[in-house]
Amino acid sequence: MKVVLPDESELELPAGASGRDAAAAIGPRLAEQAVLVRSDGSSQDLRLPLEDGQHIQILTTRDKDDPDALAVLRHSAAHLLAEAVRRLYPGVKIAIGPAIEHGFYYDFEFPEPIREEELERIEEEIRRELAEGRSWERRDTSAEEAKRLFGEQGERYKVELVDTAEGPISLYTQGDFTDLCRGPHLQDSKPIQAVKLTGLAGAYWRGDERNAQLTRIYGTAFYSQGDLDAHLERLEDAKRRDHRRLGPQLDLFHFEEVSPGAALWHPKGMAIWNALEDLRRRENERRGYLEVKTPIMWDTALWHRSGHWDKYRENFFLIPHGETTYGLKPMNCPGHMLLFASRLRSYRELPLRYAEAAALHRDEPTGSLHGLLRVRHITQDDAHVFCTEEQVQAEIDEMFDYVGFLYERFGVRELAHAELATRPENKLGSNEQWDVTEGILRAAVERQGIPYRVMAGEGAFYGPKIDLFMDDAVGRAWQMGTIQLDGQQPARLGCTYVGADNAEHTPYVIHRALFGSLERFIGILIEHYGGAFPFWLAPVQVRLVPVGEGHRAAAGEIRDALAEAGFRAELDERDETVGRRIRDAELAKVPKLVVFGDRESRDSLAIRDRGGRRYSASLDDLLEDLAKLAA
Repeated sequence: MKVVLPDESELELPAGASGRDAAAAIGPRLAEQAVLVRSDGSSQDLRLPLEDGQHIQILTTRDKDDPDALAVLRHSAAHLLAEAVRRLYPGVKIAIGPAIEHGFYYDFEFPEPIREEELERIEEEIRRELAEGRSWERRDTSAEEAKRLFGEQGERYKVELVDTAEGPISLYTQGDFTDLCRGPHLQDSKPIQAVKLTGLAGAYWRGDERNAQLTRIYGTAFYSQGDLDAHLERLEDAKRRDHRRLGPQLDLFHFEEVSPGAALWHPKGMAIWNALEDLRRRENERRGYLEVKTPIMWDTALWHRSGHWDKYRENFFLIPHGETTYGLKPMNCPGHMLLFASRLRSYRELPLRYAEAAALHRDEPTGSLHGLLRVRHITQDDAHVFCTEEQVQAEIDEMFDYVGFLYERFGVRELAHAELATRPENKLGSNEQWDVTEGILRAAVERQGIPYRVMAGEGAFYGPKIDLFMDDAVGRAWQMGTIQLDGQQPARLGCTYVGADNAEHTPYVIHRALFGSLERFIGILIEHYGGAFPFWLAPVQVRLVPVGEGHRAAAGEIRDALAEAGFRAELDERDETVGRRIRDAELAKVPKLVVFGDRESRDSLAIRDRGGRRYSASLDDLLEDLAKLAA
């Protein structure tokens, strides 16, 4: 058989050859350094057989910054963690341990609770394993054999996983530890040069609050100690930027236990919110979107028709009323489709672009709530574009242009990468229909020249999607907007248009949210800027500090002139020292500070920039300067 390499050359191999065999055929050094096979955007264990004509890329230890190469390293480190815990804590029960974005975790049921201080002991055991050396062996087995093995060990969580597993069952063994796992894994532990356990947390088995609460141990691993050191430094920076700390500190928002997962927005926080809303509305209008408003509550019959009920039932907040049950909407799309279907449409009206930033509600598990980043009360910058198949390409290209325009406003020059999520198991529609929609999105992201990877099975139930990621100021990738192509819901909800042939046709609908949710986007921005927002977005743009009581009136007139010109300016009249008020303005990260005393006037203002620069300027010059910053 033959496989196709990244340079389009072909490599001839014996039938049934594995990725490791392919690496050895290319060269012994590559075989030694190989960690993973990537094929069509998906990861494949080196031990698995390849198929004739398969396109492959062999990742090695030199690809130490590649997300897939890091994931296989961290997945293997998670298994070392499980082996260490099992050795140190007899009677522990082992649950699951995947790689995650910045590391890995493993969930355990300990006989007795453990403390953070014990992580060093566990980490030392992992270092001992690494010093001894480990290699991973994979074998496929039957569900019956796997259940017998784990049943004899008293590993009830593994037995339950076998019972609910779909597809072949495989086991990986390193040392005297065998785990239920689909892989992939490293060949051996040599590439793991740095491991750090980073914390403990509680986690419900399978994320269900009705199940047992387990202990989750978090960690991370790298191909070099230098990369780990840099990562730990970034973590410290991330702590300083944490929006859950800075939000209340900067008087932007807070949360209350009586409404978990829903932020209370303070006036300063609303200033940021409204600046984003103004940007969204202005650009939507410029790009031909029509603002609409739909109900927040719908009879559940609508969710049955759209398909959401069967796929999304656990996320609804339900309100019984008489003989009817209503659901608070978790998304806008069915309402927008009812708007489209409210009268007969012509192809001449297409594309038709509806936009709505509505309050949505999703019943997220309590344990998953995380500041503004994971909430129950969500406000999306939502839009749905109704178009013909021939118009889809141009509409998606325009959405990418819109994305670039928006993210550049926040100092992000280009998207970090994208993910193409393909058909899930619970999809609506035929494979042939999904072939079309997936092909359209794949071609769209490739036209943009953006690095992307395929997330098999992670599309929405009604269509594939492109998720867009940006890197923040400290190098963290955040999932931001999404573009989804829907060929299913429009037909279910009666959306049709009369074509040029005088026949009725079903439109495609492109779902898109570019900020994502405003709550989450603001949380990301707080961390991206460390609370030091650019001038146009800062909740207070200029603060006036009168030196004495006799200067308050004149300083107030300056504040009024700034406010009249459209700037967010405030007067600090507190009976505190000038030094204390200047320091407080610095802590509040106000971009411009004007100190007004005996020597200041409209013709000569003492101005301090955030960051320390001091200069003098007239009020007119200051207004001109601020106008440029605001633009």
